[in-house]
Amino acid sequence: MKITGIIIMIVGLALTIFTAVTFFTKEKIVDLGVLEVTHNQPHNLNWSPFVGMAVMVFGAFLILMARKNK
Repeated sequence: MKITGIIIMIVGLALTIFTAVTFFTKEKIVDLGVLEVTHNQPHNLNWSPFVGMAVMVFGAFLILMARKNK
């Protein structure tokens, strides 16, 4: 449980530092048989840094619970 808490805290730190992810999808614009024109469409996924902080608090809670159970 302690290792899980540490991993969750690292994920929470990453979510706090990096608050957005951009990914691209290919969209077909024109399809004329052999000729095909595509466009890379960007999509943004944003979250608040407070989400990362909440995840880190949960990871710390798991670490503390693992120490209490010993």
